[in-house]
Formats: sequence, structure tokens, C-alpha cells
Amino acid sequence: MTAQDSGKVALVTGASRGIGYGIAEALVARGDRVVITGRNEDSLKAAVEALGPDRVTGVAGKAHDEAHQAAAVDRAMDAFGRVDYLVNNAGTNPVFGPIAELDLAVARKVFETNVVSALGFAQRTWRAWQKENGGAIVNIASVAGLGASPFVGAYGISKAAMVNLSLQLAHEMAPGVRVNSIAPAVVKTKFAAALYEGREEEVVASYPLGRLGVPEDIGGAAAFLLSDAAGWVTGQTLVVDGGILLNAGF
Repeated sequence: MTAQDSGKVALVTGASRGIGYGIAEALVARGDRVVITGRNEDSLKAAVEALGPDRVTGVAGKAHDEAHQAAAVDRAMDAFGRVDYLVNNAGTNPVFGPIAELDLAVARKVFETNVVSALGFAQRTWRAWQKENGGAIVNIASVAGLGASPFVGAYGISKAAMVNLSLQLAHEMAPGVRVNSIAPAVVKTKFAAALYEGREEEVVASYPLGRLGVPEDIGGAAAFLLSDAAGWVTGQTLVVDGGILLNAGF
């Protein structure tokens, strides 16, 4: 059964699969119209078809490309006439190892994709709609940004920056626009596969709730933060981690 149209429009970056797709799916299910982005045009088209081309449209491109950012926001305005919600989910983690030996060019790439692009999308949705009409933003951070994250340090630092970006935007964009972040632990996606594939049982043993996350877990959290039910919530980081941080210090 198709959900009644909510009248709201969301832009979700990096949503052809994984967490982004799970968020887009949750928003479509409640009646939002959604623009999704992704690097691979074929994967993006498949996601649009699966989500429902009557409610979803896609814009292929790289998140750090300013022309792509502009095209995605323009598509939302042209296709649906508004952009109430932004979810900054696009991210990269191209390196595994100590940051003491990290190629600085790689560090710049991580920050361009994970942080600077998120600011770029936020600036554009603000100018296009949210400044005059209000809305909400959710930035996808990570538990890797809440403490030391051995061997994925560049990613962790970028996600810590995403948490602080959310604070800065929440302060500047109030009262019309609420800005929050979500910090997931390991979610079963292609992006995170190296963290659990071949040893999932061992990894799961560390989680008090006895399983890894799935995209729907993050989709539900994002849908809450992008709703009137969270109307008095801004500048917060919602940790969605299966309880893994309960083990900190033990």
C-alpha cells in the first residue's frame, strides 16, 4: 500500500545502497518524496526503480563535486518544488592503517567527501528552501568519531568533524532548521563489509544487543529526527550502536 503523500521532500546523499538507501526507504514509506544521489548511475537507477520512480528521482555524481551538489538541489526544486530535509550520508573510507603514516592526499580526499561536501549540501539546501521555509538536516557520523578508532583514524576524525559541523549548523540555522547527527556502529553494508565479513560471529559477540546493525535501524532513527516528533531536538548526536559503547572502559 502506498503511503499518503506527506507533502515533504528530502535529499539523501549516497543513497543507492546501504545506510542511505535504508533512510530513503523509510522516508518514502511515510510519504515523503526523495531525491537520492550516488556515484554509479546504474546503481542509482536501480535504487530509484526499487524505491518507486513516482516518488523518487536520482542524480548521479561525486559528493565533493560542487556542480553535482548544485544539480541535486536543483533537481529537488525543479521536480518537487521544495527541499525540507537533507541527509548527508555520502562518505568514503579508502585507507586502513595508522594515521601517523597516512598520505596527506588521502586525508584531504576523506575530508572533502565526508565533511566539506556535507557543508556544501547544507549551504545549498539552506539557500534554496530552508532559510525561508524551515526544515531539518541529519548528518551521518559514526561511533568512530566519538573516540579513538584504530586503523580507520582518518575516517574517525572526519566523523568527529561531522558531529561538530552539526553543532555549528544547529546553532546558526535555529530556530527554523533543526540539525542533528546519527552515530552508527557497524551496520551490515558493502561499505562496512571489511569490518565483519568472515568473522561476523566474533564481531557480534561485542554487541550487547547480539547483532550488527542493518540499514533499517538507521532509517528509522533518521525518520524520527526528520519529523515533528523530534521538533524540540537539535544539535544532538543520536548513537545507534547496538550497545557497543557500553563496553567502553572495560
